[in-house]
Amino acid sequence: MRGFGVIAALLASPVLAQDWPYSDVQTLQCLQYAADPDAQTACIGLSSSACMNTELGGTTVGMGGCLDAEWQLWDRMLNQNYQLRMAEAKQIDAEMRVIGATVPSQASALRAMQRAWITFRDASCDYERSKWGGGTGGGPATVACWLELTGQQALALAATDR
Repeated sequence: MRGFGVIAALLASPVLAQDWPYSDVQTLQCLQYAADPDAQTACIGLSSSACMNTELGGTTVGMGGCLDAEWQLWDRMLNQNYQLRMAEAKQIDAEMRVIGATVPSQASALRAMQRAWITFRDASCDYERSKWGGGTGGGPATVACWLELTGQQALALAATDR
């Protein structure tokens, strides 16, 4: 991730180290009670928004930190969901081989899809940053983009109604 090191360095600054206002609670509670995919999508950004509505989270550096913290939550969920889908895909591929079916590999297709998605996410968020013309808002805008797209992909991978 380009820019991630900068955000990590900013988070280590003494100002943000004191009483960091971020918590995953809002997002996780929302997901717990979300009844459908639209409701789940509405959970993306709740924890970072609550964080940014605090004194420390309201600065440019604070916004970047709040957004980054929630992005990391969604990135963990995405990776967990990807691993689950990959295990399922490999099992299905093995079952297809046993019965002699000549079908495309689900594991290969999943891997190719995820790699293409990463390229899409990075290009989309690079474009989002470019809209800021080098201004300080570009960092938080980039991380907000990572957060939104990663949350959407995590939810897509979590969907089990295949």
